[in-house]
Amino acid sequence: MTSLGPEERRLRREAKRRRIRRRRIGALAFVAFASLAFVAGLVASGALGGREAAAAGSTTTETTGTQTSETTTAATTTAATTTAATTTAATTTRATTTKAETPPRGRLGSGSAVTLAFGGDVHFEGIVRSKLDASPTSVMAAIAPVFKKADLAMVNLETTVSYRGAPTPGKTYTFRAPPSAFRALKAGNVDLATVANNHGIDYGMTSFLDTLRYAKSYRFPLVGGGRNAAQAYAPYRTTIKGQRIAILGASQVIDSNLISSWTAGVGKPGIASAYDVGRLTAAVRAARKKADTVVVYLHFGEERHPCPSSMQVSIARSLIAAGADIVVGSHAHQQQGGGRLGRAFVDYGLGNFVWYSQNSSASTTTGVLEVTVTGRRIDGYKWVPARIVGGSPTPLSGSARSAGLASWRGLRGCTSLSR
Repeated sequence: MTSLGPEERRLRREAKRRRIRRRRIGALAFVAFASLAFVAGLVASGALGGREAAAAGSTTTETTGTQTSETTTAATTTAATTTAATTTAATTTRATTTKAETPPRGRLGSGSAVTLAFGGDVHFEGIVRSKLDASPTSVMAAIAPVFKKADLAMVNLETTVSYRGAPTPGKTYTFRAPPSAFRALKAGNVDLATVANNHGIDYGMTSFLDTLRYAKSYRFPLVGGGRNAAQAYAPYRTTIKGQRIAILGASQVIDSNLISSWTAGVGKPGIASAYDVGRLTAAVRAARKKADTVVVYLHFGEERHPCPSSMQVSIARSLIAAGADIVVGSHAHQQQGGGRLGRAFVDYGLGNFVWYSQNSSASTTTGVLEVTVTGRRIDGYKWVPARIVGGSPTPLSGSARSAGLASWRGLRGCTSLSR
């Protein structure tokens, strides 16, 4: 007998290992098909029927907050095929697919309470820009612990974020910040911002698209603006403690000569305009269908006025009628009152938040609004008074805190809101 060389012995060993693997795979396949045939036989004989059969092979998928149960899985299909091949009576067995019924969620959603925190207007001009350039994490360091206690924190980002573009002709104030603005927001424990305001496109559409691009690169979600109307009016959706939260942003303050060019449209970038109340309420109704709590953050009101305008009151009521549970806003550059409107909560003006203005007590009086909700139920709310110091919000303590609380509560007097 001729002895085998090293290379031939190696090839024979590999061939033997392949044969062993094929036998093992064949055995496993036989067991799998036999099991599937057994299950299919039970389905055919009625041992598993109706919803029980559907539940045995159902797959649940979640799309934008809505759970859809589908029962046609690969396993069920394979089982049906195997049964058809092995049926001795020449009878084809077909698995029946039915949609499992999910009981509707009540007003309390998952039943867990969620705390949402809101701050007012944020930009990075003047002294704030100097702090941003020196250390982005320092800009909101004082207020960051307040936001950290909440389940979600949100502000109004009243600037474009870009290095490009030119100031919009005719505008007295135009704001632009570098991409590090998003780093400052994240370091301040801000989770979300709206760009629907009268400064979001100050440096033209190119800079606005840069804002969207930089936000994406920083993985920082924005609402109230987009590459088209569908994106601009779409809510930010998140699930917290089982509660499906939907938050929208829109602006009812845009320079009259810019409303058309700044408003998002079909295939047209821009912000969500609240001048078209019907369009905004339709977006709220759509969000309501797939959410336990709906929030709208508006840019609205008249500058330097402590009381809400008739337009503010009207749109707040329209949004609540459409399904909003919380309506908050900013623009007046000073605080306006907040409180309950029926079962919902409204705050007409959160004031400045991260801001360069130091010219009056009203413009530097600020704070954080905390609203705790369980689904559609407003469990409670709290104002955390602060003062803008060096462009940054700083929580108050002692007698200053007490005075800030009293002042904020007093603003409710001209709002027709209840405690």
